[in-house]
Amino acid sequence: MSLFSLIIALLLEQWQPLARTRLPLARVQEYADFFRFRFNAGKHHHGRLAWLVAVGSPAVVLTLAFTLLDAIHPLLALILSIAVSYLTLGLHQLNERFGELHQALKDGDTSRAASLLALWRNMPSQQLNANELARVAIERALLASNQHVFGVIVWFLIGMLLGLGPSGAVVYRLSQYLDAHWGALDDLDHGDFGVFARRIHGWLEWLPVRLSAATFAIVGNFEDAVYCWRTQAHTWADPEQGILLASGAGALGVRLGLAISEDGVLLDRPELGTGDEAAPDYMQSTTGLIWRTLVFWLILLLLITLATLVG
Repeated sequence: MSLFSLIIALLLEQWQPLARTRLPLARVQEYADFFRFRFNAGKHHHGRLAWLVAVGSPAVVLTLAFTLLDAIHPLLALILSIAVSYLTLGLHQLNERFGELHQALKDGDTSRAASLLALWRNMPSQQLNANELARVAIERALLASNQHVFGVIVWFLIGMLLGLGPSGAVVYRLSQYLDAHWGALDDLDHGDFGVFARRIHGWLEWLPVRLSAATFAIVGNFEDAVYCWRTQAHTWADPEQGILLASGAGALGVRLGLAISEDGVLLDRPELGTGDEAAPDYMQSTTGLIWRTLVFWLILLLLITLATLVG
């Protein structure tokens, strides 16, 4: 059921993609604010309780719905799994954003490329040249592939294996959103309320990050990817992101990181990867790396499914 759910959801997403915003973000924002306004008293345990209620409630409801539908007819449970996968996966969204940016750079329109990148990462990008735009876009794509595709698949499968239905994907995506909004709250104004959201999402990211990085190595330049992972990942400001970026850079044979200008200030970043300087031509290679990783996962899941059926 898991394999069919993911394949059908991915095909549906390519054929009839949802809006770029995926789930209505205004509603998700209202949902997150509802719990923040009622639970936030600046203490760690308030943030923990708010997170458990905000994430646990839909997870429990979804698990009960899956169990009930599966008892009525497995096809109904399959439809629910497909719907949840379709709503939580973001492969088309990633391909669309990255593809538009790549096309702008191929056309020599660095102003449009900078505007697209600024919208994607919510940070001014007009001071970046073409190669810097390509470099930052590749970094963003590698991170987004884990956040919107591979991390969702991992926790979807874990939820299915535990008999919880597709609730694992919802837990992961809500955790990601709450980390971005609660975890980023100013500690001076909000105390320790966002600490638990940051910590729990870090735990949920641990396995997907390493599985994604390992697969980048397998489907790319294995030796360089492993070398960069081992020697460079820890130098990045966020070591978890460093694992993905270092492995991806090594797999592609390109150098990421390095200094860039942000808000008129030169931001000194460590070098990740080996080989050539990032250029727009490497963006197509990045797309290929992400697709090969996805295909590898689906083939592996197919083999596991067949082995289970035979067994």
